[in-house]
Amino acid sequence: MTKRILMIVATAALCMSAEAKVKLPKLVSDGMVIQHSTDVRLWGWDKPGSKVTVTTSWSDEKATVTTGKDGKWLVSVKSPKASFTPLEITFDDGEKTTVKNVLAGEVWVCAGQSNMEMPVKGFGQCPVVDYNKEVLNAADGVRSAKIPSRMSTRPLDDAETSWRISSPQTVSEFSATGYFFAKTVRNALNIPVGIIEANKGGSRVESWLDEANLKKYTKENLDSATMKDRFQWDFHYPLLWGNATVHPILNYTVKGILYYQGCSNVGDPKGQYTNRLKLLVEQWRRDFKEGEIPFYFVQIAPYVYGDGIDGTSGAKLREQQYEATKVIPNSGMVCTNDLVFPYEKGQIHPAQKQQVGERLAYLALNKTYGIKTVICESMTFKDMILQDGKAYLSFDNMSDGYNRWEDIEGFEIAGNDKVFHKATATKFWAPGNDPRNERIVVSSPEVKEPVAVRYCFKNFQIGNFGNQGGLPLVPFRTDNWE
Repeated sequence: MTKRILMIVATAALCMSAEAKVKLPKLVSDGMVIQHSTDVRLWGWDKPGSKVTVTTSWSDEKATVTTGKDGKWLVSVKSPKASFTPLEITFDDGEKTTVKNVLAGEVWVCAGQSNMEMPVKGFGQCPVVDYNKEVLNAADGVRSAKIPSRMSTRPLDDAETSWRISSPQTVSEFSATGYFFAKTVRNALNIPVGIIEANKGGSRVESWLDEANLKKYTKENLDSATMKDRFQWDFHYPLLWGNATVHPILNYTVKGILYYQGCSNVGDPKGQYTNRLKLLVEQWRRDFKEGEIPFYFVQIAPYVYGDGIDGTSGAKLREQQYEATKVIPNSGMVCTNDLVFPYEKGQIHPAQKQQVGERLAYLALNKTYGIKTVICESMTFKDMILQDGKAYLSFDNMSDGYNRWEDIEGFEIAGNDKVFHKATATKFWAPGNDPRNERIVVSSPEVKEPVAVRYCFKNFQIGNFGNQGGLPLVPFRTDNWE
């Protein structure tokens, strides 16, 4: 009898010990990348009222915190300069837990829908260019944590994930856009880069807005029990994806956010997507508690939407994305008008992901890391002069010149009848011979008195005009005709 009582007591003691041991979120684990040279948040759970002491291999300082009534705790530690030297972090509540092989570097979130989720190995019938080459040349010092795409009616604090170290054996599973961004930044700065992949294929911008914002600024019905009756696909659900896929990472200290989304919002009323994307950025900046962190996003690529190849539903969403750059501080947009092949009209996942990730990296390297010699912004329409039956156009972000002199494709011109005709754009003109006023001349023999010009303002139209940095002209229209 006594022996049995002793066994019960011993078992109870083990259970109490197990309950008391500090529990860490899956993101705070072996192989993690922490944001360097800042105050890094670490968090977890323990028995209410427990004292948790955090020590690091790079400092003699200790951080101590007492868990609240809900068992949660959060503490900040000063991180070291970026380095490829493995580090350790120990959490002690009477029983030690140590996280090993930690690197200090740059940490970026990769959010959005399937074009951000698309791995280096591609999807079925959706390859990524130069797959084998990229696998065999996998960059060291790049790490990734993929948050499972899940739904929840309430915000979740943890997600099943782990850190993956880039190698020929693992890189095929990394987000292609995220990986090529990380690889470019890692090589340019010679420091580790970690990406946290939190995305869901097909999601709308409303999928990531929280309950308070959805109720205040939209008319979305948030009754989860009826969502399946209101939406053809679950990936269009509002709120639920953000609760389970982004909320678990909000305590993590990050440098910035990369975003590739928009296809599922094609058809939104004018201005709606712009406003909701701005709202989402404000929400995430608030929740990451790092101030006005950089937000760099990708304009959706040419694709044949429901109104056909010459329709403009996709073009109008791209227009809203461009407008978002004007109202979201510390943001930048990557134009992908030139990053589709002619045979990808019906391919929602274009294969040229290297350039997408690289262009995101150019934005970060110039705007965030201060390498101003990197050309990072696409050319954009500035103004138009109508004269002698021709349209004279000027542009911003030329980077000292254009990418070509001849065979410019993508321009159309129209008169008062609002019928657009293919236009030529072959001659350069500088009023007063001032290079700062350099313009291109757009015309068509079928339009005697032009009033409007468009450039690649269709669902699927590939242009070839850009700036001296090789970045494409952002599609535009000078009219507001519907």
